[in-house]
Amino acid sequence: MDSETRGAIRAATQAARSLLEADFAEQLQGDYDVMPDGRVGAEPSPHLTGAQRALRARVVASIEHKRGQSMMPKEAVDDYLRDAAFTTLNRFVALKMLEARGLVRECISKGENSSGFAEFFGLAEGIKTSEGAGYRLYIESIFDELSTEVKVLFDRRDPASALWPRRHAFQSLLVVLNSAELASVWGEDETIGWVYQFFNGQDERRKMREESQAPRNTRELAVRNQFFTPRYIVQFLADNTLGRIWYEMRGANTVLAERCEYMVHKSEDQLPQRAKKDPRDIRGLDPACGSGHFLLYLFDLFLAIYEEAWADLESPHSESTGRTIAEDYPTLDALRAVLPALILAHNLHGVDIDPRCAQIAQLALWMRAQRAFGDFKITRDARAMIRRANIVIAEPMPGETDLIHAFLAELKEDKLEDLIRRSLNIPAETKVRTTKAMADSLAELVSTVWEGMKLAGEMGTLLTIERDIARAIKKGRAEWDDHLPLFRVTNYKMDDARSEAPGKLAAEKNEDFWEKAEKLVFQALLDYVAATSSSSNVRRKLFAEDAVHGFALVDLVSRKFDVVLMNPPFGAGSTRAKRDFEAAYPLSKSDVYAAFVQRGIQLLHRKGRLGAITSRAGFFLTSFQKWREEVLLKTAPPVVFADLGAGVLDSATVETAAYCLEALT
Repeated sequence: MDSETRGAIRAATQAARSLLEADFAEQLQGDYDVMPDGRVGAEPSPHLTGAQRALRARVVASIEHKRGQSMMPKEAVDDYLRDAAFTTLNRFVALKMLEARGLVRECISKGENSSGFAEFFGLAEGIKTSEGAGYRLYIESIFDELSTEVKVLFDRRDPASALWPRRHAFQSLLVVLNSAELASVWGEDETIGWVYQFFNGQDERRKMREESQAPRNTRELAVRNQFFTPRYIVQFLADNTLGRIWYEMRGANTVLAERCEYMVHKSEDQLPQRAKKDPRDIRGLDPACGSGHFLLYLFDLFLAIYEEAWADLESPHSESTGRTIAEDYPTLDALRAVLPALILAHNLHGVDIDPRCAQIAQLALWMRAQRAFGDFKITRDARAMIRRANIVIAEPMPGETDLIHAFLAELKEDKLEDLIRRSLNIPAETKVRTTKAMADSLAELVSTVWEGMKLAGEMGTLLTIERDIARAIKKGRAEWDDHLPLFRVTNYKMDDARSEAPGKLAAEKNEDFWEKAEKLVFQALLDYVAATSSSSNVRRKLFAEDAVHGFALVDLVSRKFDVVLMNPPFGAGSTRAKRDFEAAYPLSKSDVYAAFVQRGIQLLHRKGRLGAITSRAGFFLTSFQKWREEVLLKTAPPVVFADLGAGVLDSATVETAAYCLEALT
């Protein structure tokens, strides 16, 4: 995508953000008594309808939830406005991209004259109104349909989607998106990534750097490091990690030998031996995934990998199912009918500290999966549902003290037996004996997670919380085994769901305890949310959703990966996390990217590969000497290195290098 096209996307994104934030701010102040300075009216205005009162409750609960995460009142309102504007813009950008791919009928390219709305109007005459309520209903029905698979972006229950642009703002938004300058961009996969990057302007980044050398909070850390990775860098790093691993597993007999044009080859007599794995057991991670650019290219490679494994008579059994891929899918057509969904469920994992990255990355992967279904000639009604995409938001556990205490009260002894039965599907006739010590150990495990996640927004995958949890499990497991020996793996049909189970801790004896304790906590969260139907339920729901995100991050960093790919943040870390960061990474504290590399190596299997584009300074400055000697050379020495210099990352002045490392242990 050339600079002129990127400039058009930048201008359109900034214009759309400005008009949406202005319109939403006017609605918040004029209709719902939510002021720009953070003040919120104690009670809704009497002129509001019942629906408007319910909407206001959602908005206010969301703002209060943000304040529970240590935001000041004005900061919480500003953050809500950004969330609302970004979510709205992403949804309409998504519709433009889906139109271009034939995944939805024409719905916004001609506004109310779009062919999809004409058909909708034909089925429901009289719905077309002068104020546009019928058109809004039509668009929202599309959102609802898409939310069955892309929930994180299109779920209208998200408080960030409570506001809808008023008619003038809505029409102006459509004019921006339907401009002739953007006509060519909607069919490009990377467009949504550029929208993500350009939502925060250069002036905003410059102001942040002028006010503080180091990022002061999670948002500043995210905004300062939004640099889109060029396609050729993505290919170079993926070709020499996943591509190279599969090349060695296949003894060079693979289509990737030609398809991976940047793969560094060796003569066959120098080719390392690598044991084969079922594709479902090969995992890739981007620990700072942004819009998912690395994951999209890995998806392409996995399409070829699965088909080669299916045709290989010596393909091994999967750890997930205990069978080969050909045994699970007897024909190539049977495999292709589920292949895109398999890749998203088993192979691709992403983490980011920016919650809106989850919207972008999940949408991008879903669209890529739909393109693959189309390439396989699978009709829309015959396509497997995309029920799982492993994109994780790294954010702290919810901080509302009152809700934390109330939730922990749900884990008391008198409710524990019922919780165990329902979460683990234990038959009523099976005796379950619980004790206060068991309830206390479960609460202690939850408290450990809560405390360990307090800096998740600043550190993301740099958190080493799995170590704290391993200690908590070791401490609590003996009590559970003594009083509830049935609380072990293979009971209650748990094995049947193993392929869909969350990630497990490395210590084998702890696996079943963590997995089942986590199920207990999730069931308790559901009970807690359902405990009331009042407006406080909105806060409970947000509390529970954040808690689930937190557990998802714990699951992810408890796994091992074959491939880690990244364009990590660089420079100073967040001031709030400085002490913990330097304590956790004494050899890599010179720069955040050095710590990301060290952490990435820790998350690799033996002989796994890490690919990264970072500042080149770490390879020659004396301040990085211990990082080079103790982290790289002793644990994962470089196998491929490209010194790229300046001008690689859009708008970033840093001189870069792209390199791949291979873990020794």
